[in-house]
Amino acid sequence: DVQLVESGGGSVQAGGSLRLSCAASGVADSWNAMTWFRQAPGKERVGVAGIYFYGGATYYADSLKERFSISLDDAKKTVYLQMNSLNSEDTAMYYCAAAFVLPTWYARNWHKATDYIYWGQGTQVTVS
Repeated sequence: DVQLVESGGGSVQAGGSLRLSCAASGVADSWNAMTWFRQAPGKERVGVAGIYFYGGATYYADSLKERFSISLDDAKKTVYLQMNSLNSEDTAMYYCAAAFVLPTWYARNWHKATDYIYWGQGTQVTVS
């Protein structure tokens, strides 16, 4: 089994920054890709950024790639999401999700929440 634990959320003023962390543990080689999603109240869960472990390919929602950055510390099995220039529209619960997939599949489908088995509990980000 795989356990994902998010941290780093909180309240921040508009224009500020936050760095979210997602620490993974469990059976080795159970995942090779990790994605951050977010869900605002009353809205669907959407993909924010993803990273494929082998080769480090990264993927972003078009509207966020100028402000958000995803990275991996392989030794710590932790994925980070650096979020800059935050605004009220970034207010949401942020989740990380992991999967074991082919790179070609991930390149096309990284943002689809329905395709992930492993999920964290989420961390709240509030921008005021």
